[in-house]
Amino acid sequence: MPSMHIDSASSTRNGKTYTRHLLRETYRKNGKVCHRTLLNLKNCSEEEIAAMKLALKHKGKLSSLTEASFGLEMRQGLSIGALLMLTHLAKSIGLTRALGNTQAGKLALFQVFARVIDQGSRLSAVRLCKSHDVAGALGLSAFNEEDLYRNLDWLAAQQDKIEDALYHSLPGRESANQNELFLYDVSSSYLEGKANELAAFGYNRDQKQGKRQIVLGLLCNRTGTPVSIQVFNGNTHDGKTFKDQADKVASRFGGGSVTLVGDGGMIKGPQIEELKESGFHYITSIGKKQIRSLIAGGILQLSLFDNELCEVVDTETKVRYILRRNPQRMEEIREVRESKLASLAAWVDTYNQYLEEHPKAKAETYLAKLAAKIEKLKLTSFVSGKIQEGRISLEVDQEAQSLCAQLDGCYAIKTDLKVEAASKEDIHARYKALSKVEYAFRTFKTGHLELRPVYVRKEQRTRGHALVVMLAYRLVQELEQYWQNMDLTVAEGIRMLSQYCSTELWVGDKSQGYQLITPNAEIAALLKAAGVSMPKRWPVKNTGNTKETGRVSTKTTLIKSRKKT
Repeated sequence: MPSMHIDSASSTRNGKTYTRHLLRETYRKNGKVCHRTLLNLKNCSEEEIAAMKLALKHKGKLSSLTEASFGLEMRQGLSIGALLMLTHLAKSIGLTRALGNTQAGKLALFQVFARVIDQGSRLSAVRLCKSHDVAGALGLSAFNEEDLYRNLDWLAAQQDKIEDALYHSLPGRESANQNELFLYDVSSSYLEGKANELAAFGYNRDQKQGKRQIVLGLLCNRTGTPVSIQVFNGNTHDGKTFKDQADKVASRFGGGSVTLVGDGGMIKGPQIEELKESGFHYITSIGKKQIRSLIAGGILQLSLFDNELCEVVDTETKVRYILRRNPQRMEEIREVRESKLASLAAWVDTYNQYLEEHPKAKAETYLAKLAAKIEKLKLTSFVSGKIQEGRISLEVDQEAQSLCAQLDGCYAIKTDLKVEAASKEDIHARYKALSKVEYAFRTFKTGHLELRPVYVRKEQRTRGHALVVMLAYRLVQELEQYWQNMDLTVAEGIRMLSQYCSTELWVGDKSQGYQLITPNAEIAALLKAAGVSMPKRWPVKNTGNTKETGRVSTKTTLIKSRKKT
């Protein structure tokens, strides 16, 4: 009776070993034993070969075959779900290519992945290798946190090349003969320590008194995708960061006509002159004081703000002003103003009652406190206090209050772009796109990516750390788009993917390698939404074997021990 078996043989040629597997049949013909090849199994994995050998060996009792009967055991491997997703995204946006295939490039990519998966220090990133199969995903050699700190130096040195490669791989990037538009904004990030080389006291947007800080400048394209990040000393004024961005755009990103978009505190007279010298255009906003000055000069009229969207061109300077009043914002400002007045009135009533109950108390003392409170609430333009018959009274100048409320909800956008280059609606939309940069900063600082704490001191490593966060945000942006119709945040999706692990198959005391089981419906949906296909097998890089309960394990060890000094 014919019987099937798998015939395996190895041969060595030119120093390389080759293994072939054939599915063969043995039978008798005229009293002689003959062999016939049924199938060449060259496309089968080692795990599949082992499974077929096991089945053929026990083909007479397959119905009673169980895992325990033949020492078959399944062991949970390391997490691969989040790495599978991030590896796919990094390739799709060109990040893998931009960083390169060297150990330094792979370490940098791992730092970006670690920032998305579990924010923290370089040491916590190293510990991530205990639960995530970083070796299988990236093919890294062993490393420790000192290697990651040195890798930040490498990132800072390669920053321009990395940013340029990513910028030129952006889909739908404008050609050189079109108008390219860049969004730019500045923020600050406070530091817990005092030893950072860029740390200094400055205008602290985080309202952290007594904390040194660094200043961050983020340059994005018209869709809000970051293309470059720069770290400045903590005492650098916003306007002084602008020239670096204009030079950067001119030398690295600009091809044709370029427009830079920034808020009123960023693009002022000196910056506008710098842009003109470079042949660039600008879109910015002007403050209430400038609006009043233009109204007084007859260039603008207050009634124009009542229209949905209005445009005025200064005939002398050729500057265009896009005007609008936001009704919702106007109502919000009115309510805040009334709330402040109500709180002042309540405060006055409380202390007048106190003065009545305490005849020796001096009204002048509480009048000084009222003046300080009015100044703190920024109501000095139409509110004051005085003493009448031993009591404090609140004085509100109604005419001055009405004048103050005239521009509630009003804003004006200023640009030198010609009408044929962009309509007023387009100008308005482009300026509003600055909110995407503000959203990026929120995600950087207090959202998913948590730039703070910085955990580094040297200038170059601080710049490298900021670049890691920006690159991680690029991946988060992609996930936000893919998962926008799913009821979860990116952080929740990453945590869910991190639960998906590989499975190690053991037969007896021998590991047969790693397999991927079918993910549950939720994880499958996350992968499908991003266009990630499940691989047939998961690559495993074995850097050492360890004994576990008398068996040899193919456990990957990526964490390199530090030298004791």
